[in-house]
Amino acid sequence: MLKSIALFLVVNLILSSCGKATTVDSVSKFPPERAELAKQIEDVGSQHIHMPPLPINYSPDRYLNVLPQSLRDSLKGKVVLLDIWDYTCINCIQTLPYIKAWNDRYKDKGLVVVGVHSPEFEFEKEPKNLDSAVRQFGLNYPIVADNDYEIWNSLANQYWPAKYLFDKNGILRAEHFGEGEYQEFEAFLQKILLERDSAIELPELFAPVRETDKPGAVCYRPTPETYAGYGRNHLGNEVKNANDVAHEYKVPHELKKDLLYLDGNWTVKHEYVHPAGNSDASLVFDYQAKEANLVIHPLDETGFKVMVTQDGKAVPKADRGADIQEADGKTFLVVRDARMYRITNNHDFGRHTLRLTASTPSFGAYAFTFTTACKH
Repeated sequence: MLKSIALFLVVNLILSSCGKATTVDSVSKFPPERAELAKQIEDVGSQHIHMPPLPINYSPDRYLNVLPQSLRDSLKGKVVLLDIWDYTCINCIQTLPYIKAWNDRYKDKGLVVVGVHSPEFEFEKEPKNLDSAVRQFGLNYPIVADNDYEIWNSLANQYWPAKYLFDKNGILRAEHFGEGEYQEFEAFLQKILLERDSAIELPELFAPVRETDKPGAVCYRPTPETYAGYGRNHLGNEVKNANDVAHEYKVPHELKKDLLYLDGNWTVKHEYVHPAGNSDASLVFDYQAKEANLVIHPLDETGFKVMVTQDGKAVPKADRGADIQEADGKTFLVVRDARMYRITNNHDFGRHTLRLTASTPSFGAYAFTFTTACKH
């Protein structure tokens, strides 16, 4: 789920009048400072890469907010933004306020946004899970469930999230991977829209929604994303040849930083881990971040509790993530859906020891993700 930010070459663009206004009129609608921002996004139009045809033969439940037979027709002559995302990916989630804003601002000015949901985990291919996520995030633009990675592969994509911007002729003009450069990308998007129709009126650029998104922000380095399953991670526990079988794990006296440990009886699967029985089993993590999140899939039963402590105590109110609840002085998650759960949102960036404890084999833990904060 890499979210590396690409460095872009500076390329000057010449706006087309589209036969509706003069070039001078187009330029007058595009302030010089916005033009400078747009230059920070590389124009790859000279490569003449065409937008791949979007599949329209999937089962109907793989199309959200659009009818498959009308999907391709809705793109003709439009500027198209393909947003490759995953609903449990924190970096993808962080970009959604901008994708939603651009859709609302420019859908009547020649833009069509299409969300391409390329799942990272098998459970995300379930239509009900994706439908629930789309409703939770309030996405009202077309979404295609790219369960077979057909669109992903047609673009030779490697990242979550990834944005691909195509002009009115279906030519790829810009691509962006990971978070960041939101205003630069929106400025470039405005230039491409003006090429299509120089008569449109453009709004001011959408304001950054987080401190970390502001130009020039200098931020701390958080603990890297950490997968629980053996397919993409090695645990801090010094255990060998215990994959796919129940095993009793013990946490060492001294934890290594930024490593996930298992404590108790666990089974480690390819994508996830789960308690092997009905006794207490814990995930322990010495992490550094502002926020800590965990992707959880309830494997059988739902509505069970996962007890949470930070630094050996109940999570303080000032440090709780949105999904933390409290009762009798204890803090916990209630797991009902397959999604990313927000565990901590610490008042300050720092290092902490997190412990999550459950006593049900239904606790499927997939991946920890962490967010940063800016230096002041």
